[in-house]
Amino acid sequence: MMLTPGDLLLIFSTALGCTTVITVAALLVLRLCPPRSITFQFTVVVVAAIASIACSTVAIAALMYLSLHDLLVLLWVVGASTVMSLGAAFITARTASLAFASLRATVERVGDGDVVDAEPHSGKEFADISAQLADTSARLATARAEIEHLDASRRQFFAWISHDLRTPLTGVSALAEALDEGGVEDPGGYVRRIRSQVGTMNRLVDDLFELSQIHSGAFRLRLESIELLDVVSDAVADVHQLASARDIRIIHADIEGRMLRADPHELTRVVVNLLTNSIRHAPPGTEILISADQRDDRLVLSVLDQGGGVDSDDLGRMFEVGWRASTARTPEPAGSPGAGLGLAIVRGIVQAHGGDVHAEHDPQGFRLDVALPVT
Repeated sequence: MMLTPGDLLLIFSTALGCTTVITVAALLVLRLCPPRSITFQFTVVVVAAIASIACSTVAIAALMYLSLHDLLVLLWVVGASTVMSLGAAFITARTASLAFASLRATVERVGDGDVVDAEPHSGKEFADISAQLADTSARLATARAEIEHLDASRRQFFAWISHDLRTPLTGVSALAEALDEGGVEDPGGYVRRIRSQVGTMNRLVDDLFELSQIHSGAFRLRLESIELLDVVSDAVADVHQLASARDIRIIHADIEGRMLRADPHELTRVVVNLLTNSIRHAPPGTEILISADQRDDRLVLSVLDQGGGVDSDDLGRMFEVGWRASTARTPEPAGSPGAGLGLAIVRGIVQAHGGDVHAEHDPQGFRLDVALPVT
């Protein structure tokens, strides 16, 4: 039997009316009820969908079916399908609710600082979220460990800075008090010692200022073509007195004719700090060798002393701010960087040039390498 336009209009209007009434009712339930679980919300939506289909089917069948028997059969079919669909919907919603509860517990553990493992879930989205939480917890644990390490280094750094400033200040105060009281046989000598202590403090303040510029991004280089021999010669002259006091001889090899583009003042500071570090730790009466080598597009400047260096575990920490090989605090030799700033400044200056620094044990002693781009 062909359906007339009137029949089609009747079917459409009946289905639309039934669906509209049930949908509005479902929305009112979701809106008026207090916040409920995902299981409740999912169940309401599924029930509304199934009820809309069942109600529309039954209403249209009641209008169009001529046989009461056929209508009853349809009602039984729709009823059975509705019950099974609701059961499946409840199980699905319950599974999703349990997955959300598991993820919520995982998030709480991550917030408490635990490192969690990815948990298996039936839904791909839930499994992906669980894997992301596991990865996030691991990265957060790494970040927390790094922050704790930096905080400990910061506290140690300020303790050392305070010590290194207090030592010359105490000396200046004692010398000035002695001069003020009179009776000093050699006032000029006292003045020279005061000037030396003030110089130590000035060097420390200069190091702090340069390090703050490096870390704040305010550090600027004045690049020009320079000869490495000139830089090394100036640096050796700066540390000559310190080396002589420990009977250490500084020699160089393969330095002549090496050209590179760098800031001559800052590169000289790099070499001075490297030499000062080696002089402080090399055995008295030994030699320090400065050499250069071309490796691809980099010029590697090496400072080799005959000391034992640091433990292998500390090689990666040598260039950190405030790091020292020993926690024992003794006054720094005259001219030394102080407070563990020298090698940190070296790394900052070298990295600003686009290079890097490296430390390693050598069969002849301990070597510090600075690799700088030639152009």
